[in-house]
Amino acid sequence: MNTRLRRLLHEPAAEVAPRLLGCLISHGEVTIRITEVEAYSGEGMDPASHAHRGPTRRNASQFGPPGHAYVYFTYGMHYCLNVVCQPEGIGGGVLIRAGEVVTGLDTARARRPGAPDRDLARGPARLTTALDVDRRFDGTPLLDEGPLRLRPAERAPSHVCAGPRTGVSSAADVPWRFWIEGDPTVSPYRRHVPKNRSRARRVDASESRA
Repeated sequence: MNTRLRRLLHEPAAEVAPRLLGCLISHGEVTIRITEVEAYSGEGMDPASHAHRGPTRRNASQFGPPGHAYVYFTYGMHYCLNVVCQPEGIGGGVLIRAGEVVTGLDTARARRPGAPDRDLARGPARLTTALDVDRRFDGTPLLDEGPLRLRPAERAPSHVCAGPRTGVSSAADVPWRFWIEGDPTVSPYRRHVPKNRSRARRVDASESRA
């Protein structure tokens, strides 16, 4: 069955992304059914993509063979997991935004203490915490018998929705976020809100004079 996934992952990111919904991602005893994803295209094609300006040391895995992991660290505290797709050298990928923990619930609960089951992997940082995935897995093949494994969906979702990507400042209205309609593990949509730095400086100045 991974033969079909291998062929799929050579396709453009926006075509791959919705077809990853329902697929299973596993590490150790924890398996997550993917319920929400975002597509990011390659170099020069998508200003919201890490690949937009070409390869760097940080995003090198995004330009590697399709079917590998691209894991990056963001906001100084979170890891995000992407499935590399499109032909090698182009740099596309699909961010796994959310999912349902289907095996290893007790382990995922221990990693996310106090979270309701629907929130264990409801968001990209929560998902990597539940799976115990960090930069160690950057560049890891996902379709082989390695520690991090991507497997086809047991059944395709009946209803898939598409809309703008979450929290990106560039190409914010591109409808490359895909999710399973009505699934409670899908994360809430949040549009990017630019920071008003001049206002922040005025507030800081007034507080310093108080």
